[in-house]
Amino acid sequence: MTGRKIVADTYGGFSHHGGGAFSGKDPSKVDRSAAYMARKIAKDFVREGYAKRCEVQLAYAIGVAEPVGVYVNTFGTSDYALEQLVGVVRERYDLTPQGIIKELNLLDVDYTKTTCLGHFTKPYLPWEQ
Repeated sequence: MTGRKIVADTYGGFSHHGGGAFSGKDPSKVDRSAAYMARKIAKDFVREGYAKRCEVQLAYAIGVAEPVGVYVNTFGTSDYALEQLVGVVRERYDLTPQGIIKELNLLDVDYTKTTCLGHFTKPYLPWEQ
């Protein structure tokens, strides 16, 4: 099954998303894994005091392992320049598909737990920790 209710699976229209579905894709597909990683990075930034509110966007091109674009939006809640935050993202996280799979242990996730009430806000999922 692919293309399953992407808005409901993410943030219900509250946040931006690239439109790629998660269901039916293995973790090597950045439609799924990079969305999870962007969520983790945003949560890390808020938890660590970089911002009170944060959204991270990662853009990939076919055949290119590293993201071609990294964007951080703190909605005016950070004392850091956005360029500084992007630098932190690029320096601190391995954003290749294999790096994301390793960081979030995506080969060992029970994805059946994402089929009800979406892919986010469940504290037992690795990208929420």
